[in-house]
Amino acid sequence: MAESPTRGRLDQPRETHGRRMRIPRMDPEAFGRGSEAFARFMGTPQFLIYMTVFCAVWLSWNTLAPETVQFDPRSLNFTLLTLILSLQASYAAPLILLAQNRQDDRDRVGLEQDRARDERNLADTEYLTREVAALRIALRDVATRDFVRSELRDLLEEMAESRVADEEDDAEERERRPRKKKKGKRQQPPIEDPLPVAGEDAVSEGLGAIEATRAPDEGPAG
Repeated sequence: MAESPTRGRLDQPRETHGRRMRIPRMDPEAFGRGSEAFARFMGTPQFLIYMTVFCAVWLSWNTLAPETVQFDPRSLNFTLLTLILSLQASYAAPLILLAQNRQDDRDRVGLEQDRARDERNLADTEYLTREVAALRIALRDVATRDFVRSELRDLLEEMAESRVADEEDDAEERERRPRKKKKGKRQQPPIEDPLPVAGEDAVSEGLGAIEATRAPDEGPAG
C-alpha cells in the first residue's frame, strides 16, 4: 500500500517550513461600501464643521493652555496636528478614489442596461411599425365604416329616385286609362256579316245550274 506524499516517509526527516503570517481577508464588497460611506461623509457639511471645531479646539488648547498641559506646543509648530491631518489626507484620497471607481462601475453597468433597454425598445418599435404597415396594407381591400356609409347612402338615394320614378309612371298610367275608356264608348259602324252574302250567291248559282240543266230537256219534248 503506497503512502500518501503529504504524510511523508518515516525514514526521512520532516522539513521545517517557516511560519507564514496570515493576512486577514476582507470582503471587498463590504470594504467598498465602507469607503463609499466614508467618502460620502467627508463631502457633507457636518464633516467640515466637525473638522473645523476639532482644529480650533486643538490650536486653542495648545496655544492658550499652560505649557505643562500642552501636548502639541506651538513652539514645535503643532507637529502632531500636522501628522494627523497628513495621515487623514493619505487615507482619504484612496478611499475617495475607491468610491469613485465603484460609482464608475455602477454608471457603466447602468449605461449598458440603458443601452440594452434602448435596443429592445427600438426592436419593439420596429416590430410594431412593420405590423402597422402590414395592417394598413391588409386593410386596403377591407371596407371601412365611411366607405360602407357612403355606399349605403348612394344605395338609398338610388332607391328613392327609382321610387319617385315608379310613382310618376303610375300617375301617368292612371291619367291615360280614363281616356282609353272614353274612346271605347264611341259608336262604331255595324259590320256586315259576309257569310249570308256568300250563301245567297251559292243559292243563286245553284238555281242557275238547275235551270240550265232543265232547259235542254224541255226543248226536245215540245
